[in-house]
Amino acid sequence: QMQQIRQALREKAVVLMGKNTMMRKAIRGHLDNNPSLEKLLPCIRNNVGFVFTKEDLMEVRDLLLSNKVKAPARAGAVAPLDVKVPAQATTLGPEKTSFFQALQIPTKITKGTIEILNEVNLIKEGEKVGQSESTLLNMLNISPFTYGLVVENVYDSGTIFSPAILDITDDDIKRTFMMGVRNVAAVSLQINYPTMASAPHSIANGFKKLLSVAVMTEIDFEEADQTKEYLKDPSKFAAVAAASAPAAAAAAPAAAAKKEESEESDDDMGFGLFD
Repeated sequence: QMQQIRQALREKAVVLMGKNTMMRKAIRGHLDNNPSLEKLLPCIRNNVGFVFTKEDLMEVRDLLLSNKVKAPARAGAVAPLDVKVPAQATTLGPEKTSFFQALQIPTKITKGTIEILNEVNLIKEGEKVGQSESTLLNMLNISPFTYGLVVENVYDSGTIFSPAILDITDDDIKRTFMMGVRNVAAVSLQINYPTMASAPHSIANGFKKLLSVAVMTEIDFEEADQTKEYLKDPSKFAAVAAASAPAAAAAAPAAAAKKEESEESDDDMGFGLFD
């Protein structure tokens, strides 16, 4: 499998595996030139390796995770996911019925073989695989687990972060930023503290108050003249609405007239069938 991963990463990344003590020694030898490499030392434990790349981190991460091999469920192993046995007709003979009954799996005999009636949740995530469950899965040729490389940490420009950070897109950052701007604007308006986020709202609210004062008094300014004019003569509202209505209504008769014209063109043009 390591050969498959190396082939998939060829010309994009290099996989380096080795003993932890040797990797620590190699990193300590470069601390004089790059002190930030010291952050990698606590991450070198258990069975780990390094993937060096100058390409896009998300692309390399996806290539690593996509190269996985199916593995059988071994007795004593901890299940990384739920294991379910689907309803199916097996190739096992009736002599194995007691084995299924011990695991409380409903079965019946169909054409001399055992048929599993319902889907069964055999192993739950986090549980240890028992000997009976392992034997059953092997008899059914089910390999529920996979093994491959797992990205534990990402090192970039002297910073170590979780690989989940790679899933954050520009849209997520913009959405979070705008949510923060809205919260700042709301708090600033509530406590009457001017900020860049609340300034447009404060100006709009102030203009509304000025407009209200101008309408209720004799104070005039250019922006309030049109509002006052509409309030003095409400018929202008109807005039504006009436001006826009004919444009929309004219489209319907035009379409109807066109349809009638096309229907008339299909007539007999004044001649009967037997003329």
